[in-house]
Amino acid sequence: MKIVMISDLHGNLEALTALPEEYDELWVLGDLVNYGPDPAEVVEFARARAGVIVRGNHDHAIGFGEDPRCPQPFREMAEAMMHYTNSVLSDSQKQFLRDLPLTAEREIEGMRFSLCHAIPSDPLFAYCLPDSDQWIKEVDRVNSDILLVGHTHRPFVRQIGTKKIVNPGSLGQPKTGSPAACYAIWSGGEIELRSFDYRFEDTIRKIDALPIPVHVRDGLAAVLRRGGLPKREEIE
Repeated sequence: MKIVMISDLHGNLEALTALPEEYDELWVLGDLVNYGPDPAEVVEFARARAGVIVRGNHDHAIGFGEDPRCPQPFREMAEAMMHYTNSVLSDSQKQFLRDLPLTAEREIEGMRFSLCHAIPSDPLFAYCLPDSDQWIKEVDRVNSDILLVGHTHRPFVRQIGTKKIVNPGSLGQPKTGSPAACYAIWSGGEIELRSFDYRFEDTIRKIDALPIPVHVRDGLAAVLRRGGLPKREEIE
């Protein structure tokens, strides 16, 4: 059994369709939409192929018309792209986002997995970095061997006692200092973090054609090219 785990797709169809893996199951840890130019196509891709999808803060924001609570450097970009995303998603696609569960549980080959977008105690919004002590409390909230999370766009694997926390990083808007798309695989009882190059300039060309302010387009393009904002602007 080979499971591919992806998170934070953010409407980036080029990254999603370039995923270089065959798999038995595809699991999505939230944020199908916003920031990227192809939210409808990404929703339909995930809808057709993913065995498990949990709701991210941007899925929730689009589905329910609420604030995604982004860090300040991304707030204007998120707001501008929410207007665009709302304009291109169908009512059915928005209902699909509303219906996504906040958490999910799976057992594969005797291994128990818990899935959420952020952290178990706050599945949508809490921003918890890899070395945070908060994870010690969070793993106690789940009855599983592996806790799968996303949201921070930063890949990591961390062992706490007998439990493992895995963040595959972001497929559609990496924040690793590299434009390479990030994901994880589970196969043969082992988790591995991986990344791959994709045609991000094609995504940027689509962004450049969107009806949003020029400085927002430039900001979104810079994030894709740099793998995040310049260090001086980042909020940890």
